[in-house]
Amino acid sequence: MIQRAREFLQSHFGYDSFRSGQEQAIGQVLSGENTICVMPTGGGKSICYQIPALVLQGTTIVVSPLISLMKDQVDTLLEAGIQAAYINSSLSNAAFRETMNAARNGEYKLLYIAPERLESQSFVEQLKQLQIPLIAVDEAHCISQWGHDFRPSYRHIQRMADMLPGNPVVLALTATATPNVREDICRLLSIDEENTVITGFERKNLSFSVIQGQDRNSFLKEYLKKNEKEAGIIYAATRKTVDQLYERLKKNGVDVARYHAGMSDVERNAEQERFLTDEVAVMVATNAFGMGIDKSNIRYVIHYQLPKNMESYYQEAGRAGRDGLDSECVVLYSSQDVQTQRFLIDQTLERDRIPQELDKLQLMVDYCHTEKCLQQFIVAYFGEEYPKPCGRCGNCTDSRESVDTTKEAQMVLSCVIRMGQRFGKAITAQVLTGSKNKKIQDFGFEQLSTYGILKHQSAKDVTNFIEFLISQELIGVEQKQYPTIFVTENGKNVLLGKETVKRKEAVRTKKIAREDPLFEELRSLRKELADEAGVPPFVIFSDKTLQDMCAKMPQTEEEFLLVSGVGQSKLEKYGDSFLRAIQTFSADHPERERDVKATYVTKALKKKTVNGSHLETFDLHQSGLTADEIAVDRELTVSTVENHLIQCMNEGLAVDLNLIVPEQYREPLEKAIEEAGAERLKPIKELVPDDVTYGMIKVFLEMRKVGYGR
Repeated sequence: MIQRAREFLQSHFGYDSFRSGQEQAIGQVLSGENTICVMPTGGGKSICYQIPALVLQGTTIVVSPLISLMKDQVDTLLEAGIQAAYINSSLSNAAFRETMNAARNGEYKLLYIAPERLESQSFVEQLKQLQIPLIAVDEAHCISQWGHDFRPSYRHIQRMADMLPGNPVVLALTATATPNVREDICRLLSIDEENTVITGFERKNLSFSVIQGQDRNSFLKEYLKKNEKEAGIIYAATRKTVDQLYERLKKNGVDVARYHAGMSDVERNAEQERFLTDEVAVMVATNAFGMGIDKSNIRYVIHYQLPKNMESYYQEAGRAGRDGLDSECVVLYSSQDVQTQRFLIDQTLERDRIPQELDKLQLMVDYCHTEKCLQQFIVAYFGEEYPKPCGRCGNCTDSRESVDTTKEAQMVLSCVIRMGQRFGKAITAQVLTGSKNKKIQDFGFEQLSTYGILKHQSAKDVTNFIEFLISQELIGVEQKQYPTIFVTENGKNVLLGKETVKRKEAVRTKKIAREDPLFEELRSLRKELADEAGVPPFVIFSDKTLQDMCAKMPQTEEEFLLVSGVGQSKLEKYGDSFLRAIQTFSADHPERERDVKATYVTKALKKKTVNGSHLETFDLHQSGLTADEIAVDRELTVSTVENHLIQCMNEGLAVDLNLIVPEQYREPLEKAIEEAGAERLKPIKELVPDDVTYGMIKVFLEMRKVGYGR
């Protein structure tokens, strides 16, 4: 069965080999073992249940927590030629009944359901009428009260599994599970802990960094300007901050969307759709956004405010680079955010959970202050040993020079004390820079010895320096309606000359991706095709697949199939369009070298055809079997069989066209080609009966081209 799994991986998803841990998890599931699979976000968890769903008889149930995730997953599966559907609150009663009838008729390989549905006994009774070999539990940490996103409805999953006939296998999947949470998942879903697949928590394509003591808005403005073509998420802790950021970015000319729980469902869905379809590149949101977002081309995630715990942070940051390309995760740290999170914890949690969450918050603060490798810090939190620094995070790559700022720090600390430690950052900076503000005169601060002592600097620069001193815990912040600052014990040691203060120069923003004119052309084409199909662009092809096209610059369908992420279904739907674009670009840029060497192509194509696999298909064809019957016999997809027979035609073998394109479809095909042209398959497909497959169209076009059988 694992061999069939490998064939499905190539034919439907366009990959030649499994990623780390995928084959082990799939093997355990196909052997009937309940399994827990812990992979980082973007590590390929969905393949671990989608491939078994294709191999096993019946319909796999996927318990998924968010509507948006279900829709994205189903869209992606349908594009890959896999029948799937979902059941959630977005469906009308009529649509629900229609979907369940189709499921009972065995029309779906995967059926996604919301966990809340399991609270309905009548719905579980309907599931009992299906043949269900596998239950996949996505975001499985939601079942544990130790997890960061506990969902009581997840507790009904095991009851459902026990009630279903046939004893279906249970596969739990999560990206962020500490040892305690993993133990809880295994206990609640009857999984033997020996059947745990952990691939490691490291994300090798992500670089983590923490920015502190700098002006957040200036950093953000410059960062977005340098990466205006890239998609990214900016997280904030409160709705108010999201709205403020959204308005500020819009004013600066940034195409931006926003998302938080204070908006209506219609507004949120519309904003989410704008982001998913690449109408806007930037999404500003609270943590209400993203858990179910499958968008693969997010190049950066910036936390404008401190996240509440490491699980939330790693899950949110992990939404960057799901396609495996280099991406960035940045925390813009400010100490006042600690108090904001303390307030939110106090307001939203039961009293007995507050101490545990405050401990987690402190670990997030520790992360922002550590000088060690940030990736090491993260994986250690999840109970994994990480022997050496990652070499790519902000701490590992920090080459900035440190400047002694003890004297300036003493000036600021002295001023804070002389002002009575009862005022905020802004007015303290005004006193230090010698502002003529009437409020300063009203308080008599112009009489202080520290008045104007830093007048050679701007108030903004001094405010940034105060923020740096706060991040170093030399100045503390007392949270009230108008926050005030005070000198800490460490700050007093600096004033007394017992400690020195060194500050590194500001972190400079950088461009994430290099520009490539071919990539931009392919990205535009992808958007156009996605709009036609009514799906997000990443559902057509990921950025990683587009980059592989840019490297290999395929010129033929055979070469196009060598591109990572291109399967047979995608070739049939989009191959013509992308090949034409690449061929045109190649003609206009003869200096552009391809990464496809003749020896590589020959070797890869030989591997694809499995040592004359098309001839085995031809033998069965000669015995009078149709393409559908051959596909069942050889455990291949129909489209693969059709391509084998096209290859046989091109080699001059006697193919019986009536077994591939029955006579009744030839006249409709001829009319469709006259109307839509022969350049693209999709316009033809829209004009012919539903029973006509893309493969049949390709055979017919090939037949017309060579005059075969006439």
